[in-house]
Formats: sequence, structure tokens, C-alpha cells
Amino acid sequence: MTMSSIKIECVLRENCRCGESPVWEEASNSLLFVDIPAKKVCRWDSLSKQVQRMTMDAPVSSVALRQSGGYVATVGTKFCALNWEDQSAVVLATVDKEKKNNRFNDGKVDPAGRYFAGTMAEETAPAVLERRQGSLYSLFPDHHVEKYFDQVDISNGLDWSLDHKIFYYIDSLSYSVDAFDYDLQTGKISNRRSIYKLEKEEQIPDGMCIDVEGKLWVACYNGGRVIRLDPETGKRLQTVKLPVDKTTSCCFGGKDYSEMYVTCARDGLDSKGLLQQPEAGGIFKITGLGVKGIPPYPYTG
Repeated sequence: MTMSSIKIECVLRENCRCGESPVWEEASNSLLFVDIPAKKVCRWDSLSKQVQRMTMDAPVSSVALRQSGGYVATVGTKFCALNWEDQSAVVLATVDKEKKNNRFNDGKVDPAGRYFAGTMAEETAPAVLERRQGSLYSLFPDHHVEKYFDQVDISNGLDWSLDHKIFYYIDSLSYSVDAFDYDLQTGKISNRRSIYKLEKEEQIPDGMCIDVEGKLWVACYNGGRVIRLDPETGKRLQTVKLPVDKTTSCCFGGKDYSEMYVTCARDGLDSKGLLQQPEAGGIFKITGLGVKGIPPYPYTG
């Protein structure tokens, strides 16, 4: 597959302040995503090109499918269930109660239907915050929450190996992609190690997803790119550059999960930056990568 067959287009000029957590919903041919500081969950219909938005009462940092219908999302420091039809939300659990300045960041559902998500201190400017205030949690199907570890700076991208034996995780300010041994039955993780350290021009690792070949795709915040990594060799296999700097996350979707969707941010760009990057905050679609993704797992609670 030659690089020249890769096509990158902005399919939605949403002007997200900080677009994040893209998730493909096959049933509605739609892309779900959030705009964190705007407190919005959005659903873009890829057929009609219409966008529906649901505004929450706190920053909403991730969204996921729910097996019983509707969605789940991380809102402030709460795990919530969303009813899209009547635009209502129900709190399932709350974390970090003693840390008033914290909020959730990225989250994703594991292969057993648990909703993993981590926290961070609220930023004073992009990537400027009180360090080591965050933790990684998971919301089990019975709505109880387990905490895995704390001392996290910016809890970010996460996914699981195709054989469900490894959990991949990014704490952004470690500039590393890490791996853990993962027990599908219990949800327990152990034996943390780094599998890739970002290079200077790749900037800050943010959201992440896995493809059908078991390779990881990482969106590089301030790096204007997504990179493809081999978690077994620790080598970078591919770089795809986008026409915006603040790329935040990525997921596969569309027909047979052969397209990649990438979110990005406007916050942190000055007026000159916004002029140079008019599509900043939009949703990008990359076709011709020559590899497919896997469907997202739904929360089973």
C-alpha cells in the first residue's frame, strides 16, 4: 500500500474546542464524539451528514456504546448513562470526591464490557496542570468502581490486545505508550512496562486505538499526526500527518471499519494558528490506510 493512496478529509467542521473520544456506532452509521470544555456529546450521521448534540452539566470527556441502549459517558468525575431520545442522564458512579479540581479524561470499554476511564486535574492551559492528581478506574457492569492506580498526570488513550491479554495505556506527560498484563475475567492489570517512547516531533501522546493486525494507532497532540506502532517490537511503522496540529484521538469506523476518524482541538491555538488551520476542531476521515479496525465494545451494565 503506497502512501499516496491515503486520503485525508475534514468531514465535519464542528469547531470543537477540544474534540475527543471518537466512537463508531454501526447501528446508526454514526460517529459519536465529545467536545470536552463545551460539555457536549455529539453524534454525526455519516449518511445524512447531520449532527445531534447533547449538552451536559460538566466537561464530558469520553462516550461509549451501551448494550442495553443509549450510551455511557464520563462527565466531570461521574460515570453517567445517557438516554439520547429524551436527552437525559443518570449518574451510575462518582470518583475522586475528595479532589474538587479533578475531572475524567479519556475512557473506553474493555472486551468484557467494563468502562475504563482515568482522571486528571483540570488544566489551567492545554497540558498545564497540577501533576499526579489522576487515577485510572473502571466501572463494572454491576456499577461498582475499581481503582487501579493513582499518580497519573493526564490519563489518556487506552485499548486491549486482540487476544485480550494486554492492556495498552497512555499517561500523556510520560511521553510513553505503556502495556500491562490484563486478566479478562477479573479486569485486573499488572506488570506495567513502556513499549514506545515518543520522539520530540511527535509531541504528546493522546488517544489510541488498535487495528485488526494488533498494531496501535496513537494521535499525537501538538504533533499533527497519528502514528502506527508495533507493540511487540516497539517500532513505529507509519506516520500520517493531518492539516491540524492538535490531533487528540482516533478510531476506526465506516464500511467494514476501514476508515479512520480523527478528532482534534481548537483551544490553545492563537488567531494566527486558527487562520492557518481553519479546520481545527473538525472531524477528519482517513481512507486508504489498507488496514481495518475492530468494532467498539459496548458497556454491559
